[in-house]
Amino acid sequence: MIAEEIRLLHKELEGTGAQLVAVSKFHPVEALREAYDAGQRIFGESRAQELLQKIPAMPEDVKWHFIGHLQTNKVRSLMGRTALIESVDSEHLLNMIDRESERAGVVTRVLMQLHVAREETKTGFAPEELLDYFSRRSFEQLRATHICGVMGMASNTDDRARVSDDFRRIRATFDRIREICPDLRGFDTVSMGMSGDWKLALEQGSTLVRIGTRIFGARQY
Repeated sequence: MIAEEIRLLHKELEGTGAQLVAVSKFHPVEALREAYDAGQRIFGESRAQELLQKIPAMPEDVKWHFIGHLQTNKVRSLMGRTALIESVDSEHLLNMIDRESERAGVVTRVLMQLHVAREETKTGFAPEELLDYFSRRSFEQLRATHICGVMGMASNTDDRARVSDDFRRIRATFDRIREICPDLRGFDTVSMGMSGDWKLALEQGSTLVRIGTRIFGARQY
């Protein structure tokens, strides 16, 4: 089942320019290995402790994405362990990642998390805040962190027009940042779209889709 879904998703994503993040949080290593054997290499985890437990149990060529809210007291433990931290939701967190990356002698790749959804529980920068950050060129102060793009989630609603509009705003903010800072290098990633709305996200320009339930089924807490 898992292997079949991985192969189907890879086929559906062919030619779109988008990559698949298999959201493996709360699922056992055995399930991840089945996805790996079917060709999946990027996995998304949302808890530092769980991620650190899974890393040694999986092959070395796995690319680990941290996709959950990152607590500042967990930052140090992740340095040098991730291919991408997708959920940088404040300047304070970004600066801490930068300090800890420099201390560890690594460069950490990150995405800036945008908040466009209706739910107040979701975290991240408002589009205006992120545009201001790049207008101020604050990223030039970073010494060991590479901002690769943006990540965002749509409102939790069955209103497809609303979901599409949320994704459109995320992509538009990304495009505007590139206009403001045309000299940004490697700023090329828009992570948006999950199991229920990834096709809408692709229509609006997603380059990275995060799919868990369709692949692994319901979470195993």
